[in-house]
Order: sequence, then structure tokens, then C-alpha cells
Amino acid sequence: MAKKSHKAAAERIALLKRELEVHNRNYYVLNAPTISDFEYDLLMQELQGLEAMFPDLATQDSPTQHVGSDLAQAFEQVAHKYPMMSLGNTYSLEELYEFNDRIAKATEQPWSFSCELKFDGTAICLTYRDGKLLRALTRGDGTKGDDVTRNVVNIPAIPRELHQAPGGAPIPQEFEIRGEIYMPFEAFERLNEERADRGEIPFANPRNAAAGSLKLQNPEEMASRGLDCVLYHFITDDNPFRTHIEAIEAAHSWGLPVSQFSRRADSIEEAMEYIKAWDTKRKELPFATDGIVIKVNELDLQRQLGFTAKSPRWATAYKFKPESALTPLLSIDYQVGRTGAVTPVANLEPVPLSGTIVKRASLHNKDQMDLLDIHIGDWVYVEKGGEIIPKITAVELSKRPENAPLPHFPEVCPDCGTPLVRDSEQARHYCPNSDNCPEQIKGRFIHFVSRKAMDILAGDATVEQLYSNGLIRELPDLYTIPPMMLLNLEGWQQKSVENFLDSLEKSKTVPFERVLYALGIRHIGETTAKAVASHFGSMDALMNASREELLQVPDIGGIMADAILEWSKNEKHRNMVARLKAIGLRFEIDESSRQKLSDSLEGCTVVVSGNFSISREEMKRLIEAHGGKCTGSVSGSTTWLLAGEKAGPEKLKKAEKLGIKVISEDDFRRLTAPGTESETEKDLFSNI
Repeated sequence: MAKKSHKAAAERIALLKRELEVHNRNYYVLNAPTISDFEYDLLMQELQGLEAMFPDLATQDSPTQHVGSDLAQAFEQVAHKYPMMSLGNTYSLEELYEFNDRIAKATEQPWSFSCELKFDGTAICLTYRDGKLLRALTRGDGTKGDDVTRNVVNIPAIPRELHQAPGGAPIPQEFEIRGEIYMPFEAFERLNEERADRGEIPFANPRNAAAGSLKLQNPEEMASRGLDCVLYHFITDDNPFRTHIEAIEAAHSWGLPVSQFSRRADSIEEAMEYIKAWDTKRKELPFATDGIVIKVNELDLQRQLGFTAKSPRWATAYKFKPESALTPLLSIDYQVGRTGAVTPVANLEPVPLSGTIVKRASLHNKDQMDLLDIHIGDWVYVEKGGEIIPKITAVELSKRPENAPLPHFPEVCPDCGTPLVRDSEQARHYCPNSDNCPEQIKGRFIHFVSRKAMDILAGDATVEQLYSNGLIRELPDLYTIPPMMLLNLEGWQQKSVENFLDSLEKSKTVPFERVLYALGIRHIGETTAKAVASHFGSMDALMNASREELLQVPDIGGIMADAILEWSKNEKHRNMVARLKAIGLRFEIDESSRQKLSDSLEGCTVVVSGNFSISREEMKRLIEAHGGKCTGSVSGSTTWLLAGEKAGPEKLKKAEKLGIKVISEDDFRRLTAPGTESETEKDLFSNI
């Protein structure tokens, strides 16, 4: 019996090792995990338990003995001066008391804890020498990491140079400080909108987005991702501080970003109070957290307690269980996007989750459906990825109805019947019939008329109505619909026709970069369209560019260059551009719009929110013409929030919280008025 048990354990351990290594690669390297943290931790705990029962089956290459690796061939790998370990974690409050008991057995001296939010980002290690940033490394495999310094210097929160505060702690000649690079929800939502516009798969959650951004080959592209950073672990050869909290407070005084939410606890009971409070309050934060870290505060006791093979004995993480709901799967729809990608969407029995009623959840692609082994009629667990996007994480097999049918992923387009093609790089199926598939055609019109593109008064329902009545098939058709035809449509009155025609006329003043974005070329989002338009100056130059010339644009990689080439060589697209050009749309850069008006905003970062006497897009161009930079979200690096009427309440609230100055349009006009001195104006506005 014992021999049989040993054999079964060996087989199960081998299986768990293989599964965990696959999930480690998905999580650390591909930034595309296929299971939740909770499910991963259960597998790891099972493996740890089996290795404890059968020590002879525990090996050095086991996932229990090393951290997952995020090493990538595109970056230079550098050895960590001090091993970069992972934290042990638990979902049990009882195990926190056991953690406290182990410390009590190791020492008779009193101790305290530092209680900290566990930011859900990607680990980073910064080295400073003589007060200047020397190097930034990822966790890697714990012993060496990828050198991502060239990307990290583009994160506004991370200073390149430190400054000692008057009377403050001196800056050591060399030290390391570790923490997390993370993506706030607002930046995450904006990035996923841009990816959807380009026909790319959205990131599942902010952690994946942050990790993927940190490994981009183009540092300038990474700079636009809106990443932030929090640092929480100070290391140096001769540590001058007595406690962890003292070290972090000193780091903050030098200009390094640390968490404002950390607290000292003088007992495990106080630490428990902190955990219970943040289990609720964390849902109001503008970034993702997945638990609480508890550390022994006294550094001499940390040294005494030491480390296990992969984690410190003086710290642990309590992880919040993700809020989930169990509900029946009613059916699956297969949606065709404007780029042809086919996405399976689960229709669910409505269920409350994280403050909203969830009725639908993405299943991403066929691979995900196969992995879940999902059947129609199954009861499924739904979570919100990063507390934002509903996703199905598992099936409750005990509740599966008898003879529950397997869903059949379509082999042909659900809309036009064209055989689907699989995109192996993105694990997606798509319809190649881009010029004749009704859903793709309507999707292109919806994109074309959107606010960020041509800003035409026509929503989804209007596009559907115009298409179903045979009035639009190609983009130029919008501009040639006879007014009397519109008046014959249901719901159209003389005033609505006039407003629609006025918006069409106004769209002829939209600058070239937005027209280019509006065309909906695969993989070309708003930011890339702006860079391409600025580089080539005209549509003619772009459509006649070679692949080598396209790759010279900073934001363009091989996939984007190939997408532009394929689109440009299509004679139908060339004819469409010619028709739109004849109608009066702008297909050249307006050189006057690129003229720099002044340097009054040089070095300033401005967030624009609300309504002004001119459009927000025009306001942003005006800021750039005066040397400023526009970003979409308020952060510690924001100089001003330019607030018009009906400014976003969340942006105003965050600006107040961070101490960011809020200025009006009148303030802005005075600031950029001819003849003003940049530094003088900045001094003036520092008191607003």
C-alpha cells in the first residue's frame, strides 16, 4: 500500500511540476495567464504538501524551490547583487497567527510589523549610485534579471537623480530599492481601448499590461502607457537604519515613490485590523491590489530570521480571495469585430459581482473555451479581471447537467459565411472577407464616425439604420446621402438631418492624423496614426512608402508596417482615399498646426478634462504648440489639470489627493499669452 501511495505521489508530483512550469511561463514571460492566482496557489500548495510527505521526491528543479522567471532574450541579463526572492503567501488568517508564533519562538525581544498594500504589478529592482539611477532589473529568475533601464527612465514616478532633504538622512553611496511597476485602472482602460481599435487582444488585467509594457522594445511607446511605481524594500551593504519603516521614509525624502497607505502595527491583532479595513477600502483605489504584505519592522530581527530557499521568513503576504459569482451559462454568441476577429461571448444568468450586475463575459478565443472544457448549461465561476473585466475562470463540474452540449466554435464567419482563418500569433480566428462582411463594414463606419476619429453625429443605431437601408457600403457614402432620403427614415426630422449634415461638413476640418486613424487600418491606433502622419506628412507619401521606410517611424514595428503595406496596395482602398480626398477630407499635415508658438509650457505635463471654448483635441494641440505634453490621466508627474465645464469628477478628486494644481481655460490663456516669461508664469501659477 505504501509503495502504491509513493508511486501515485510521484506521478502527481510530475504532473503538478509540468502544469506549474507552463503557468509560470504564461504568467512571467507571455503575460497571459490562463488561470487565476488563487488556482495557481492551490496547485503550488498541493505540490508543497506532497513534497513534504515524500521528501525523496523533492528536487532542486521543482517550482517550489525557485521563483518564476520573466527573462526575455531581447534584453541583457544582469546578475542580482542580492537574490530577488518571492514572498510566501496565504489566504488564511489563521496562518498569519502561525507566522506570528514562529517569530515569537525565534526571539524574546519585542517587535513590530510594517503592514503594506500588495500592489498587483510587476517586480522591479533599482540601483542608485552617487544619487543617480544606475540600473533597473526585473525579477528574472531571482538570481539574474533583464536590464530594462532604458524603459524605466520613461516612467515619470522614478527619478533619475535623488536629492537629500535639508536635515534629512544622507543618501548612501550605493543601494538597491525594490518595488512594483503597475498600471492604474484609468491607463489600463485607455490602453485596452487603443488595442481594441487596432484589432489586438486586450490585456486581461493591469498586471499583465504593466509587465508587457516594461518589455517593449520601443522605450517611447512604453512612455505612453501611463505606468506608475511604488517602492517598498531598501537594501545596502551597510544599512544605517534601525527599522524598515525608517529606511522607506528616508527613501521618500530623497524623492523615491513609496506607498502612502503603509502602517506600523505593534501586534498581530493590529495587523489583522489593517487587513480587514483594506479588504473593503481597496475597492475604492485607482489601482489593483491583491492582498496585504506583513513584514517584521526591525532589521536586526529580519537578519536573525533569515530566508528559506525562495522567500524571507520575516515577511508574508495575505492574499484576498477574488470576488467571484457562480451562475449558469445560457448560451454563447460569436461576435465579429471591425477587424474581423471573432470573439466568443458568454451569455449568463444575471448575477451581482463587485457592485455591478454581470450578464455577459468574454471567453477570449477557442483555446480558452477548450481549456475550460465549457458546456452549454454549465454553472460557471465569474470574476472581474483586475476588478474590471468580467471573465469566466472555471466550471463547477458537480452542477453540470446531463447531456450538456459542447459549444461548436464556428468554422465560417457567423455574419457572412466566409471560412475563418486562425491567427496563430494571437490565438484568434478572424474573417478574411474584410470588404464584404456586413459586421466588419458596419464596425468600420462606427469607428470612422467616433469622437476620436471624424466626430460625426452618427451612433451605432444610426450606422445600422443607414446600412440596412442600403445607403452606406463604403466610407465616402456617408457624404453623398441625399437629405430627402434621410427625412424618409424613421426618427429623422429636419433638425436632425441638419445636425448630421453639419457634422459631416465639420469633419472636413479634422486633421490628417485623425483621418488616418479613422480609416481603421489594422493595428494602427490613435497614437501610431499620429506618429505616422507626422513622419510622412501626407497620405500619398504613406501609401507609396516601402517597408524599410515604414520601419523608420519610431512607433512602427514589423506587424504594423506589413498591415499598412497590405492596406495600401488594395486598389479598393486607394479608390476610397481618392473619393474622400475629392470630398474634401484632409490627407496632408497642416504645417501651420505643427508650428511651435512658444516654450511657455516646456517641461510641463497637462491633463485636459471637461468642455472648453474650443474642442478638447484643439486644446491638446494648443498645449503641444506651446511646448507642453498632454497625458490622459492624473499622476504624480502631472503639472496641471486643465479643467473646463463638467470636468471629470474622478480626475478632480485625484488631483486634489495628489496636490496637483487645477487651472481654468482663462488661467491657461494667461499662461500662454505672447510675451510671458515661462519661469515667471510657472512661479505665478504655483500659487493657484
